[in-house]
Amino acid sequence: MSSAPAQAPETKKWAAWLIIILALVAVIGLAVMNSTTAQRGATSAAPADATTIDVSVDGMSFVPNSVDVPAGTHLVVNFTNTGDQVHDLKIGSAETNRVDPGDSVQIDAGIITESVEGYCTIAGHKIQGMTFMVNVTDAPADGSHMASGHNHGVVAPANVPSLAERMAPREDFEAFDPVLKPAKGTVHEETWTMTEEEVEVAPGVRQTRWLFNGQAPGPTLRGTVGDTFRITIKNEGSMGHSVDFHAGEVTPNEAMKTIQPGESLTYEFVAHRAGAWMYHCSTMPMSLHIANGMAGAVIIDPKGEDALSDVDAEYLLTSAEVFLAAEGSEAEGADPQRVSDGSYDLTSFNYYPNQYDDGLAPLHAKVGDTVRIWLVNLGPDLPLSFHVVGEIFDTVYKEGAYLLQDAEDSGSQAVDLLPAQGGFVEMTFNEPGTYSFVNHIMTNAEKGQHGQIIVE
Repeated sequence: MSSAPAQAPETKKWAAWLIIILALVAVIGLAVMNSTTAQRGATSAAPADATTIDVSVDGMSFVPNSVDVPAGTHLVVNFTNTGDQVHDLKIGSAETNRVDPGDSVQIDAGIITESVEGYCTIAGHKIQGMTFMVNVTDAPADGSHMASGHNHGVVAPANVPSLAERMAPREDFEAFDPVLKPAKGTVHEETWTMTEEEVEVAPGVRQTRWLFNGQAPGPTLRGTVGDTFRITIKNEGSMGHSVDFHAGEVTPNEAMKTIQPGESLTYEFVAHRAGAWMYHCSTMPMSLHIANGMAGAVIIDPKGEDALSDVDAEYLLTSAEVFLAAEGSEAEGADPQRVSDGSYDLTSFNYYPNQYDDGLAPLHAKVGDTVRIWLVNLGPDLPLSFHVVGEIFDTVYKEGAYLLQDAEDSGSQAVDLLPAQGGFVEMTFNEPGTYSFVNHIMTNAEKGQHGQIIVE
């Protein structure tokens, strides 16, 4: 009798602990359930009444790329990434996570009531053909029940800064440094990172760009014929990237392969030929990677009797179009559809429109100075006709050959470069003043390929 009251508190204590343990189990179970739901359609077991199909990858296509199902079908897809880079699959509101090459995942697309377009959500992959059409066989022939994701119309871009806004002086503005430094040493070893970062791409406009070493254009390499370049590339981004150095003569298979996030690759080449060379990300779609900033220049000087003469200043200007992000999609960068269509908003030297105009960061020279301006057209699409207002080039070097060299009674008014072409021009300033340099495709000069040289 006397022991019963002593046991009651212990019993209540164990009962309380049991309730706490059961509550924790319930919370954990709910968290697991929510985590599974957060996979947005990814599942490990198909419902018994589901229609299950297998989908794989061939290049930049899903195989098969469509399926016909009756309305009301519960659709499950076994997706295997048989490609060589990361992909995913989104169908309606159901979506896989990123799937590494060789991995598989199951996605539950739910009950299909109307036709819907699935696609890979990685930037640019949809435009390259990575779509998967789910066709409801008894849907209206006019397509009125098509999901909105099937609309390929051009998305309105963000507001484009006017010429006045682009040329307005800003005290805190920092331009990309165009000064080309001389080559040093014969072996050039560098480590670059590849990232996706939000940056300013025009006055008042910020959006994500894909970058080599946090900059666009990427770092400039300079050397002399015979030099060795050993560049280690680390992918610290969220998607596959790669690099193709036009100055190198190497087998593309390994050196230019796509580097997955978290991985690295060392690209080595010997520069056998002089010139102004482009490099760029070569992961598809290349146009989108270049438009988003993944390109730069390699300058290889000739040597011996062909060595370049001394000049008072050397600058490097790369030419590129600027594609603004669709409104509300700044985190995704340049709109893939508009890049594919060539619908650029602005043009630039060194990836920023009008940055070398007076009041921002113009170039400088003195009367009597001979200035060499190196040029590389990064594109991705448009030609460059480079001209300096009020000056005549006495030396023009284009794609490995001189068109003029130290001419005295003749000269050149413009040098034309298609995408991926490069060269340099030289001129001597005889009078002080402000000299504009432009792309003489004048509509593109007015869109941002315009700068100034102040001669004192």
